[in-house]
Amino acid sequence: LAEKEEDARREARRQAMGRILNEEAAKRDAAARASSSLPLSLSTARRARLWGRSDPNVELVQYAESLARRIQLNTPVDTVRDIAKRPHTNPMVTVSLRSDGTVEAVNFVVSSGVPEVDEAIRRIVQSHAPYPAFSPALAREYDVVDVRRTWHFDSAVRLY
Repeated sequence: LAEKEEDARREARRQAMGRILNEEAAKRDAAARASSSLPLSLSTARRARLWGRSDPNVELVQYAESLARRIQLNTPVDTVRDIAKRPHTNPMVTVSLRSDGTVEAVNFVVSSGVPEVDEAIRRIVQSHAPYPAFSPALAREYDVVDVRRTWHFDSAVRLY
């Protein structure tokens, strides 16, 4: 009889421990789901900012140049002509790209002064998405890359 009571107490302790462990696992899973639903820029500080054309990180410079080439070479001529006709200031734009090539944000440091031109730039950036994923070396260092360029429209779009 005493042996059965001892076995029952052990079993009750095991079950209590199991419940505690299950609750802790559920909390960890919920925390992991909550943090993974945040945009990369909020969940981590692994962000690169390239404001010019030079940086010690060659991979970063090459990625930014490929972004500029993609936009410059693939933007329809009609779109460029329509924007070039409108009097505007050359806007300075920061494009934030995630490591998988998706666009996180398009922010205007200096607006063109014409809402339609700013919106056209947003559409141009989004129309070329997704961009190439980061190279393995770049992805090891960064989750998001911010590339800032001044946009100029004449016979083509040019990013300086």
